[in-house]
Amino acid sequence: MAIRLGDTAPDFTAETTHGTIRFHEYLGGSWGMLFSHPKDFTPVCTTELGQVARLKPELDRRDVKIIGLSVDPVADHRRWASDIEETQGVALNYPLIGDPDRSISEAYDMIHPNANDTLTVRSVFVIDPDKKVRLTLTYPATTGRNFDEILRAIDSLQLASRHGVATPVDWRPGQDVIIAQSVSDQEAQERFPGYRTIKPYLRVTKAPG
Repeated sequence: MAIRLGDTAPDFTAETTHGTIRFHEYLGGSWGMLFSHPKDFTPVCTTELGQVARLKPELDRRDVKIIGLSVDPVADHRRWASDIEETQGVALNYPLIGDPDRSISEAYDMIHPNANDTLTVRSVFVIDPDKKVRLTLTYPATTGRNFDEILRAIDSLQLASRHGVATPVDWRPGQDVIIAQSVSDQEAQERFPGYRTIKPYLRVTKAPG
């Protein structure tokens, strides 16, 4: 069954490279990013996991806890970690889930049989502090993800959650934002003084904060 936006992220207990983790407990009151990779000891996955390790300080700054997953056992993850450090110049600094029975992969619909009936696709789930799924992405095995875009999307989600705004096409942090249609004009005047009305449904303001 597919995980949809707004669904509660399924909880699970799993063995990881950082020991046994219960997912919701691991996230605590933070945001979370759960992402899958198809297979250990493969080239694209090696580059991706190294990039996420490099970006961990940025994710920490956003209070986002990271956790990766594949259907390989934890022992393989640990052996592969030295290859990642050697080739990518950065050590793994977040847990990787071993899911050899595919129970978590199936709960999160990470296995797409028409692509491959045994390995996970490149899934990303961004989860808010209430354990609700706020963003999903799915890439094929042959295409490495752009984690800078995922950071940008997290910035947008967090801004929207805090301030009742939306972000326009190609938005980058610091640029103007759109006032959500659920915010009345009167409320907008109080919360976003000086905002501009381009159309009744398109009101623009400086990014809060």
